[in-house]
Amino acid sequence: MNAPPPSTAFEPRQTSLGRKAAALAKSGFSGIESWLESEREQVGLWAPVGLGAGVAVWFLLPDAMGWLAFCCAALALATVGTMLPQGGRLRRMIVAGAILACIGCLLVWGKATLLGQKPLPRARFVQMTGEVLSVQPVPAQAMVRARLRPMDAPDLPTVVRVNIADADVPRELGEGAVIRFRGRLMPPAPPSVPGGYDFAARAYFQGIGATGKALKPVEVLRPSTAAPPLRARLFGHILERVDGPAEGIAAALATGDQGAIPEADAEAMRRSGLAHLLSISGLHVTALIGAVIFLLMRVMALSQRAALHWPLMLIAATGGALAGIGYTWLTGAEVPTLRSCVAALLVLGGLAMGRDAITLRLVASGALLVLIFWPEALTGPSFQMSFAAVTALVALAEHPRFRAFAATRDEGVIRRLGRALAVTLATGIAVELVLMPIALFHFHKAGMLGAFANLVAIPLTTFVVMPLEALALLLDVVGLGAPLWWLTQQALNLLLLLAHGVAASPMATLLAPTMGTALFATVVVGLLWCLLWRGALRWLGLAPVAIGVAMTFAASPPDILVTGDGRHVAVRTGKGMAILRDRAGDYVRDVLSESAGYDGELAAIAALPEARCSTDLCALRLKEGERSWRLLFTRSDVLIARRDFARDCAAADIVVSDRGLPYWCRSRWLKIDRRLLSRTGGLSISLKHGEVHTVFRPGDAHPWIARAGPRRP
Repeated sequence: MNAPPPSTAFEPRQTSLGRKAAALAKSGFSGIESWLESEREQVGLWAPVGLGAGVAVWFLLPDAMGWLAFCCAALALATVGTMLPQGGRLRRMIVAGAILACIGCLLVWGKATLLGQKPLPRARFVQMTGEVLSVQPVPAQAMVRARLRPMDAPDLPTVVRVNIADADVPRELGEGAVIRFRGRLMPPAPPSVPGGYDFAARAYFQGIGATGKALKPVEVLRPSTAAPPLRARLFGHILERVDGPAEGIAAALATGDQGAIPEADAEAMRRSGLAHLLSISGLHVTALIGAVIFLLMRVMALSQRAALHWPLMLIAATGGALAGIGYTWLTGAEVPTLRSCVAALLVLGGLAMGRDAITLRLVASGALLVLIFWPEALTGPSFQMSFAAVTALVALAEHPRFRAFAATRDEGVIRRLGRALAVTLATGIAVELVLMPIALFHFHKAGMLGAFANLVAIPLTTFVVMPLEALALLLDVVGLGAPLWWLTQQALNLLLLLAHGVAASPMATLLAPTMGTALFATVVVGLLWCLLWRGALRWLGLAPVAIGVAMTFAASPPDILVTGDGRHVAVRTGKGMAILRDRAGDYVRDVLSESAGYDGELAAIAALPEARCSTDLCALRLKEGERSWRLLFTRSDVLIARRDFARDCAAADIVVSDRGLPYWCRSRWLKIDRRLLSRTGGLSISLKHGEVHTVFRPGDAHPWIARAGPRRP
């Protein structure tokens, strides 16, 4: 039998370059596995990060095709991960992380589809009859907010929220009442300018489809028969017992309702880094639970039988847990309170089992629970700042050097006090540094002196104000709380004095223009890398954090800001910033100033020497580099002569109006009118780079974006 002829094909041969690449890949994989083995106790902390990544991607991608593509890509990554060697930690991390990211995207997508409230398509005047679902007084703004279920308008959303002036509130208003009124309803407001607060997204998940103001008279068709909720009764009782500016803070500490705090005091608390004291969070829940456990232990220790035969710590921990749950329910169950309550329950459970429960695993467990039930909370500053602060505190406490420095030892009173102050200052600085990028992204400013202000404010609130207020409430049962309420008021006045003193310093806050989403995501990844690992490689995360913060401060602030309705325009001049309508309210001024990273007074454009303004039009010449820009704004609804208006439009580079401009108004570069703004939302414009940023993205299909249908006849 003849042998087959020899093949002329080249046989595969592993070259020296291929062998080197294979050896390098194997060595790199082994190095990663060895590093992950040394960090094995930290690997599980990335579970909420994987889930949160999927939630964040759902908010970032514009439509269902993008969301579905991400889920498919995540599952494909998990499939690729299964091809890695079995038993490796890298394989398990890739597979679990990709699946969790897919679950996170599907979780928030499903909640938005099933439980969200579609917004009202367009603003309209209505005469509405509705059943009152809840009433929230806002004394600082002299009004109440009522949530209503419309009864005679099937084309309205299921729940609307209206503001009623205090002078127009009927006596019989309350939960269960049926009222009739005329008012203007509108969709929940999107961000006024790029980077602003998105109330529309929050209202969608809260079930609110429209907001507005009720005009008098407000007629009660069926009075309320239900007693006011406990939270409302407690809120009103505290306002009656405390006088002056301190009353709002006293009510907020007990109920979580900040509606009675004047805006000047609230701004001072924010600028001084003390605003966290007003939001019921870990400090308040921990103080309450600790006080309950302390009192129960002392009371039970008075009985010899209880001290010898009862599990005192278990009983006290159970009482503290019940107190924490009740306090969370009473204060409205906001995200910081829920996180603190869940964490406290886990700590108490660990203590009852004799384990060290105050670890980063506790924080990760709390984050997982919140994301599973409230995935939309991820994008809010409350969730981000709350968990970032707690993670920073626990990570610092777990560091061996810090733990050794903070450990109790036998030393003099002065040294012990100095050590306690140093520990408090170190934790305050760590929290301020971690929260700085988050504050810059959401509020365009970050506190600089908060760590020093909290050295006084936290002990004052924890050990003086809250115990005095709790005792005053208890003694009010027998009518003896007045002296303690006076002491509470004086302590809160001292807290406000501290807040206003720190806020008045020019170093109190650091302002920056709007931080981009991609830049913020880079900073968050760097922060997580620093906080969740333990080894020396954790410090590699400082690079993206430093780069992101540096690029934010180095970025050129916008030259022109236009709100979504076109009525308000802010322009950066050589001497500061100026606003088109000098009668604009404080809220509009604050939004424009913060988005531009500007901390001064907004002048009137009409008062600028380079502006020419009439009752109807305002022309402004701006100098940017070597080029001179001509801007034209409308200031009224009066019809302007076509010949004059067309001439002014043709001479302007940018025309801005809150009305729909005719086709013959042709500017050299941009014509911004009501039609354009309905598609883009608010705008920020950089003249130096010729960049225009919008609130709305093309093709954005998120369900809270109001899409106007045909007008009603």
